[in-house]
Amino acid sequence: MHSSVLKVETGHRLITDVTRHARDACQGRGDGLVNLFVPHATCGLALIEVGSGSEEDLAGILNNVLPPDDRYSHRHGTPGHGRDHVLPAFVSPSLSIPMLGGQPQLGMWQSIVIVDTNMDNHTRTLRISILAG
Repeated sequence: MHSSVLKVETGHRLITDVTRHARDACQGRGDGLVNLFVPHATCGLALIEVGSGSEEDLAGILNNVLPPDDRYSHRHGTPGHGRDHVLPAFVSPSLSIPMLGGQPQLGMWQSIVIVDTNMDNHTRTLRISILAG
């Protein structure tokens, strides 16, 4: 297995596209699986279409399902930070994608993104592991 770790700046963005990092990691590695993992308690990974309004749609849904207020038992950090700790139950911290010919087999409009509601942490770790077929 080949594995690499990257630091990704998410800033104050809900969505950070990391597709190019996955493509770069897969290049020249043949067939197998690519696994992406963010080892954090307050963010996750998703496959979505970016640049089409999906980011705003996801933000609206997350605000409805996980309102950014003080209703949570977990209360340190910025107001509503408790929702950040619940997010990974809805948006998994890992993804596995088939890889053929050194390319992740994403659909036409799929991008790999970090979903990060936590405005207290702007630098995320992304582990990309390749399991050869």
